[in-house]
Amino acid sequence: MNDLKFKPTIGLEIHAELKTKTKMFCSCVNDPDEKRPNFNVCPICTGHPGTLPVINKEAIKSVLRVGLALGGELADFTEFDRKNYFYPDIPKGYQISQYKYPLVTGGQLAGISITRVHMEEDTARSLHTSEGASLVDFNRSSLPLMELVTEPTIENAKQAAFFARELQLLLGDNYLGVSGANLEKGEMRIEANVSVSSDSSVLGTKVEIKNLNSFRSVEKAIDHEIARQIEVINGGQQVIQETRGWDETKEVTFSQRKKESSHDYRYFPDPDLPKLKLSKLTDFKSLAESIPEVPWQKRDRLIVDYGLSPEAAEVYVSNLTLAEFFEATAKALGSEKEIIKLASNYIISDIIGIKNNDQQAKLPAISNYAELITMITAKEISSRGAKDILARLLFKDDNPRVIAEENNLLQKSDEGDMARIVDQVITANPTAFAELKSGKDKSIQFLIGQGMKLSGGSANPGVLARLIKERLN
Repeated sequence: MNDLKFKPTIGLEIHAELKTKTKMFCSCVNDPDEKRPNFNVCPICTGHPGTLPVINKEAIKSVLRVGLALGGELADFTEFDRKNYFYPDIPKGYQISQYKYPLVTGGQLAGISITRVHMEEDTARSLHTSEGASLVDFNRSSLPLMELVTEPTIENAKQAAFFARELQLLLGDNYLGVSGANLEKGEMRIEANVSVSSDSSVLGTKVEIKNLNSFRSVEKAIDHEIARQIEVINGGQQVIQETRGWDETKEVTFSQRKKESSHDYRYFPDPDLPKLKLSKLTDFKSLAESIPEVPWQKRDRLIVDYGLSPEAAEVYVSNLTLAEFFEATAKALGSEKEIIKLASNYIISDIIGIKNNDQQAKLPAISNYAELITMITAKEISSRGAKDILARLLFKDDNPRVIAEENNLLQKSDEGDMARIVDQVITANPTAFAELKSGKDKSIQFLIGQGMKLSGGSANPGVLARLIKERLN
């Protein structure tokens, strides 16, 4: 039994609260940051008898835009259903969701096929006090909630976490702008369905891990659950279909309840809400025009068009302000990829570091940054000088040539001046020069460094190196 090879199968269910002005079926304010309990509530979202919900058109539009970005098929006909179950955070005794006719079917993200994307309402939030009391805050009740379900084709925890990160990027303000998608605030919640099997033609028993609130938790919980299920099977036991939670402290999953099946929820069409024929609604006819360049498209284009490394492209995919700055600089510099990559290197290695350390730092004008890169390429300034000028540019946006002149940072290439510096360096460092003559090539870097120091950083290191080598003859 212990020699069996097990194949994990993973599927994800991801919920994301949508950024609409009002809730899904009423006019209450959609404010996930509201601290006053039961403040944004009304008879509709608290489930009073006799109330009638009204569909939030903007929420529907948001989900359809997600579907378009994922390459999914948008529904022509759709309807809402009642999902019946009894929890204190479900005031009506049912949740309005979608079952048979989701808004989106199919699509793909990060190489993973998507089953469906549908719309539902969020539940209220349960709070448990240290005295053992349980309280319910209905501010979150009936917020518009998108649910995305993947096909069970994810093979490992890292692949699952990458999918979730890509979805967060897509939903957030940098791209579609339909959700805050903040895991810590509960705006995006990840659930993983995990099974293992020693027979690749048969799926194992599925276990659902609920409410994973960080990408780190997604990876650790899936890895732990795979190992746990293998241990259960190797011990001669059967894996039980159930819902499990994730203990962040102990880093283990724990049993919560027996897993329900769809028939347990007794889905049926909500009689209070109209059926929707989306092709007849003019508001949804031009949604494709609102889809921006999505993260994976931007990533591929940056790599192909500019010759960037995947790591560099990822920086710009995650930060559109820097991406716009980089691309504008590239346009100003022309088509030479090596110069453009140099511009990118200084953005990633220097500008980001300076801005992270000092909030007062601001991106310079494109023309000034492009000129700085041109000066570096023409060897008018050393790399050390370039860093000094850049550090000044981020606080006082001035012409880099002016900064270089004012601070004696322009490289001197006059051979007469350089020859005098080389003579001084050799005289002051006879041992290093003797080592260089004997074949110790590393000594030249020390001698060049001494020459740079003597010149106050203004000497051209290439000229220094050539003149030092000429002295060897």
